[in-house]
Amino acid sequence: MSAMRKVLLGVTLTAALVAGTGTGAVARTAGDEADLAHHGHVSLWDGELGVWLVSENHGPTDVHQATVRLAFSAPMAGGQELPAACLWSSDRVISCRTGELRAAGAADEIALTLRTAGRPEELTVDIRTVWRDGAADRNPRNDRHHVLVLATGDPYVF
Repeated sequence: MSAMRKVLLGVTLTAALVAGTGTGAVARTAGDEADLAHHGHVSLWDGELGVWLVSENHGPTDVHQATVRLAFSAPMAGGQELPAACLWSSDRVISCRTGELRAAGAADEIALTLRTAGRPEELTVDIRTVWRDGAADRNPRNDRHHVLVLATGDPYVF
């Protein structure tokens, strides 16, 4: 498959993940605001990468669904299954639905164990919200993280 087709497939799948939640759209009005945050930790050991992530909404508006993107500096091995809420956008990017995020509430944890392509001594993970159901977020600093992970097995917290 050509690189362009892979990019287009990733864009299409991400759009389907964001738009096709099967729960219906929620009409937003100007001024709807949520404050999404992602917290957790990442570990790398012997070519395995573990990611544990919890998404929160500090309010004031409920968010019916959001999408968080995990982008890795090193490629992951092909053919790996992901939880139902997640999909591959490329060998370096995974997009996951958070589920409903009520104001002052949290979603269930997303837990991933992935095999890397090779055995990197380190890699970086970029975590960020890419869709928040139309709500504005005036504090995006707490939903964007850049984590350097060394292959020590230690948890690197974000």
